[in-house]
Amino acid sequence: MADINLTPLRRRAESAETPGTAAAEPLWDIIELLFFAYRDFVSDPDDALAKFGFGRAHHRVLHFINRNPGMKVADLLVILKITKQSLGRVLKQLVDLGYVVQKAGANDRRQRLLYVTPKGETLAMKLAGLQTDRIVRALAALGPDAHEAARRFLIAMLDDDGRDAVLRLIATAGHPRRSDS
Repeated sequence: MADINLTPLRRRAESAETPGTAAAEPLWDIIELLFFAYRDFVSDPDDALAKFGFGRAHHRVLHFINRNPGMKVADLLVILKITKQSLGRVLKQLVDLGYVVQKAGANDRRQRLLYVTPKGETLAMKLAGLQTDRIVRALAALGPDAHEAARRFLIAMLDDDGRDAVLRLIATAGHPRRSDS
């Protein structure tokens, strides 16, 4: 295994030009820490999902349907930025195994609205709990304003042209639109 060399932030800040310019030294430590943090952030859910024969795509689909009951398939495609074919395969498995249900829209029967079943909600909440535990441990180690600082950092990492849509989605998520049954 290769050694990982991390350049201290202060030394890099003193020697680097403005980040984002061609002459700036890449922020290797932050780049690599983001890769490793993501790896570890998804590892606990990955282990839980493997027991069901599911992967990360299943996790993302369950997460967003659980947080946005009644969302349209088209909206989920936009959020996940995956192909219809990829979503179709994952969604079929989740529907066939009883984790998600699809219902026709009340006003437009062509719409396919997605809801988690109680079984799907249980799994989505288990996965969110595993990730919440990791986040809470990390934030606790950083002090009282860590949650807000982490939130600001992650928001700043979003593309400018999609930031408002993401923030709207987060703000409205968890406000269920009840299914007919």
